[in-house]
Amino acid sequence: MTALGPGSVVDEAISRLKARIENGELQPGAQLPSESVLAQEMQLSRLSLREAIRALAMAGVLEVRRGNGTFVTELRPDKMMRVLGGFLELASDDHLSELFECRRVVEPSATALAATRITDAQLADLYEHIERMAATNDPADLVAEDLAFHSAIVAATGNPTLVSLADTVAQRTARARVWRAMVKDDVVSLTHQQHLSIYNALRARDSLGAFAAATQHICDVETWLQERLNTSR
Repeated sequence: MTALGPGSVVDEAISRLKARIENGELQPGAQLPSESVLAQEMQLSRLSLREAIRALAMAGVLEVRRGNGTFVTELRPDKMMRVLGGFLELASDDHLSELFECRRVVEPSATALAATRITDAQLADLYEHIERMAATNDPADLVAEDLAFHSAIVAATGNPTLVSLADTVAQRTARARVWRAMVKDDVVSLTHQQHLSIYNALRARDSLGAFAAATQHICDVETWLQERLNTSR
């Protein structure tokens, strides 16, 4: 048995399990050997192995099926991104500006890509979101439609991993966007105008125009937030 400390033993168990998956010894969908067999093979205590399996299950790498055993998941990046994104809610608001920067990097490029792939039915769905945004005075409803609008755009790329990445960042910025909608006087009309610009570029299948419109929209929100954060500091 290794002489490493308890935390180090669990880390080592995680590393060894990951290595078996990376080298193809454990393929997606494969069942792990029984706990006793695996602990003996890896020269680890069953307790340490159990903790390592629990950690990898939380990360979306393994799936524990009660009564059936432990299996390697499909290892789809979109699903793993979604699992890890759940922990982003724990991030401090002190780093919210970093998330808005991430949004500015990801969403305009995704919007440009969507312009080359979006269907007429998806465009019709986007316009419905715009109409609902224009019809509401409730900040939470406005932001909910805004989130749905941008999520639908990224979905039009047909890239599930990109969808998970964009949604992970966007959802974490939702509270700040509700705050803006509550205190900024012209937010409804401005949001309506900017979303129409994005929509029109997508309808024209204009990637460059879609990128520019999305960038302006996101930068306006980011700039407003940064000014408020600087003032509060």
